[in-house]
Amino acid sequence: MSPRGRRVMSRACALLLPRVCAALADPRQSGPDDTCLEKLLDWFRELREAEPSVKLLRDNPCLTKFFSSVLALPEPEPSILSFTLRLAGIVAAAEDSFVHLQRLELLTRLFGEDGPLNRAAWEDASVRSGWVEGVHSMVQHQSALNFICSAGGIDVIFVLQGDPSLFVASAARWLLVHLLTLSVGSKLTVPLDAKDCEWPACAHMIIKHIEDSLQSNSASQVKQSVKLLTSLFGSCQAPWTKVLWLGIEKQVESFLTEDSVQAQHVLVDLLLNMARSPVFYEDSFWALVTSALERFTPVQSGALAAGILRFYLCPQVVKIKALTVLLQPMECILRAASLDYSGLLDESVSDPSAVESLLSSKSSCASFLCQILGHLKELLSVERVLLPVNLPCASLLCSVLTILLFCNGFLIPASPLGSKISQILVDCFRVQKSALDVLAALSDCKCTDTTVRSLFDVLLAYLESPNSTPTVLKKSFKATSNWLKNFSSISFLKNKQQTEKILQDVFLVLQKRLCSPCWEVRDSALEFLTSLITSLADLDEFRQFLLSSEMPKLTENLLEDPESYVRASAVTAMGHLVYINYVFIPESRVAGSQYSKEKTVAKLQEILSTDPEVFPRRAVMSIFTMWLKQSCTGQLEETEQFVSMVVQTAARDLDWEVKLGCLELVQIFCTYMFCQLGLPECFYAPDSSAVTSSIHQNKPLQMFCRTNLFSFLFQSLCDCDKPVGQKACDILRTLRSEFWQSSTTDSQGTGDLPAGHGIHWLQRTLRQGSLVQNFPTDDGSGVDFQDPESMMLALRTIDLVELHNDLNKGSDYVEKSPQSLLEDILATVGTVEENEADCY
Repeated sequence: MSPRGRRVMSRACALLLPRVCAALADPRQSGPDDTCLEKLLDWFRELREAEPSVKLLRDNPCLTKFFSSVLALPEPEPSILSFTLRLAGIVAAAEDSFVHLQRLELLTRLFGEDGPLNRAAWEDASVRSGWVEGVHSMVQHQSALNFICSAGGIDVIFVLQGDPSLFVASAARWLLVHLLTLSVGSKLTVPLDAKDCEWPACAHMIIKHIEDSLQSNSASQVKQSVKLLTSLFGSCQAPWTKVLWLGIEKQVESFLTEDSVQAQHVLVDLLLNMARSPVFYEDSFWALVTSALERFTPVQSGALAAGILRFYLCPQVVKIKALTVLLQPMECILRAASLDYSGLLDESVSDPSAVESLLSSKSSCASFLCQILGHLKELLSVERVLLPVNLPCASLLCSVLTILLFCNGFLIPASPLGSKISQILVDCFRVQKSALDVLAALSDCKCTDTTVRSLFDVLLAYLESPNSTPTVLKKSFKATSNWLKNFSSISFLKNKQQTEKILQDVFLVLQKRLCSPCWEVRDSALEFLTSLITSLADLDEFRQFLLSSEMPKLTENLLEDPESYVRASAVTAMGHLVYINYVFIPESRVAGSQYSKEKTVAKLQEILSTDPEVFPRRAVMSIFTMWLKQSCTGQLEETEQFVSMVVQTAARDLDWEVKLGCLELVQIFCTYMFCQLGLPECFYAPDSSAVTSSIHQNKPLQMFCRTNLFSFLFQSLCDCDKPVGQKACDILRTLRSEFWQSSTTDSQGTGDLPAGHGIHWLQRTLRQGSLVQNFPTDDGSGVDFQDPESMMLALRTIDLVELHNDLNKGSDYVEKSPQSLLEDILATVGTVEENEADCY
């Protein structure tokens, strides 16, 4: 075996493999689970890639014996037969291994007419799937391709395209794509006239099947071939694909007008995949797309239009047509409401009556509108500078507001179409949610003062309505927040009186929702309040309304809400309230003021210490970290006390995210201290007394010791949750680079240390990692985590690089080996002799 091969299969594995093969082929054994079989196949793929020759079979004759044994079984277990087919395909991917198996007549019995095709096991989908996957793996060379074509395998694959198992049907389709691309290869590089093209034998069989299926009267065959073409054009952009297209173009085009063939939904995917390939970028293709936009049903044309608008190389005239398709239902809504809809559409792409028919039908109206609104939301999510077309946002906004008015019953137009739509959409939560999503996405739209006033009237109606579900309320809050964020850009809101009116209305409904009996509503209201604070804190009117309202008191009350999600959201909102008080109102920093930080810190510290649920505690850590980032924790001494208090509390928490949040706070604090006090000088010196003197003059180091940071960091290295240990290790490595700027190697070694330091113990303990049950921090360990000299010595001597590497290893790196896998399989299936012995 070559050196490369030996690295893949050890001697121990070679000795275990025959026993594993025998156990798998023994019908008396209970087979291993599918996960073990998948891992075994992955290992064989590595073996074959490392030794792509017949040597694998010759060195391991148990493999061919295994194939023969399984084939000899009258009724093999489907999972084992499927595994056998897939394994044979992997091995036969090497051409000389293929020839070897062919000489033993195994391939015909596995993949030919004499194989599982005519056995009862073929009824099991896993066997059919194994056959397809085995063939796919095997056909990597011309010999295997010729075998499949001559043994009737192509016809089997054609049938499997229509398999009742969608997984098998999809796999068969991709196998045909693979066979076609392998067959053609590089033999056909220049597009010729389709009539004169001479395809290779296998490719000719597949292409003729496609052409015959497209011309058949069978809708299922048409769909199968269109899906096959979709997969092919989506994965291959070779010039010869255009040759194939030229032979079927007219037939596909005829489907646009044939009502008897219901294949429009698959034609949408076909056209979109073709649009991704530059091979088809010519006028005839875009003319076909335009024709499809005009002739498809509104549902299918909408899906095609949304996809086409993502392609920037598409001709502008086609983009405009596509946008018109999406806007046509919105224009119909305005017309049904008897409103002025000028500026939305100049002309329609298709017959407006088809859209009206869908909107006036109870069975289709809601789903159709949700689909169109979903497409518009995706389009609006693209940055405006990257949008392929200009959107008539103001008119589109009016249409969305009209839909929302239909849904809450506030608009009952006189037109027959409008009356039908109103009856269908009233209290339709699906459409409400979709329309509110689009409304939120339109928040940077420039519109008139009247439209803005109407918009807030609609939003307030949804926020106040008792019929609004929690989800609709949440989306209403989101849309309101998005629009309020653009205060400065909305000319209407530059009027102070009007601004105050809108804020007053919003605050009144928000106060009501904060007292809702439904916890989801209280939670959404708190999230909305936080969003407003973060986006409007600079606005004087907003701060005045906020601090003079009942909101701060209600938020404080919700810190004790029975629902943990609400408490967490209240913590976040309260933290932001304190922040804007601290930043914008200096007098609030006085300890006795109504919204002082000290009072809130005490309350949040209590939540961090005592709340039984993790979400409020995580929220407290996020707020504390935000305060430290924004430098609102007070002067240097106050910040030190604050961090020390948080670290002592979080170090005892059992939730890994709380500890990880505390580590982030520690990291920010370290950076803050270095900026405040300046970086230390290099403390490495040959004279130990000089080192000690420098250590005791280092203010950041002393401060980190006083705040118990080192105790927390070293303890976190042994945490059972790996992200905690990784983060702590990163921070300690950073601290060492700051405190010990030495040109020596990363690990100095403990050497002969003073007996009192206990660094030897610390290094041994850290190497145990998460095996440490209780990390001792008292004097019994011999390590004083508050002594600067001891901590400097620990930073210099502990091998943090080795610890970092260990922490970044996978948790199963020891057991994740081929030998372990083979042993696990043997342990799972057992042996007959052992089972018989157990009976006595």
